[in-house]
Amino acid sequence: MAGLEALIGSWRMDAWTRTSVATGEITDALGPSPIGYIAYHRCGRVMASVFRRDRFPPRDRAWTMEEKARLFDDMLAYVASYRIEGNRVIHEVDGSWNPTWRGALDRPFTLEGDRLFINGAPGVDPTTGEEVVYRMEFTKDRAVGAS
Repeated sequence: MAGLEALIGSWRMDAWTRTSVATGEITDALGPSPIGYIAYHRCGRVMASVFRRDRFPPRDRAWTMEEKARLFDDMLAYVASYRIEGNRVIHEVDGSWNPTWRGALDRPFTLEGDRLFINGAPGVDPTTGEEVVYRMEFTKDRAVGAS
């Protein structure tokens, strides 16, 4: 269970890319340097939130429907239980910003010191509908009180 202990804690996202299955093109999933964290807890819960760095600035008025749609497309958030099977972490999604994300998200991962890599995660890009493979890179959060 050494892998489990090493996974416990908060991880700051450094990069998130997507590779198009059809073309092989690699692009940033939510722009360069997304703002995001994934947190694995000893109780078997995981929580993830990621946002584009260049989202709309605060406003003194209500968002239009188009702006709300863009804000939705510029983020990811979900809560789940998780388990580790070999070099894979399986997230059993309870709730998500995108209701099509439910059930098991099977994610191959590697740990290298304070770095977490989730490679080869298949998916469908919610903004384009395109079949993609995701790669996510994280650094262990060493903030005061982080665990």
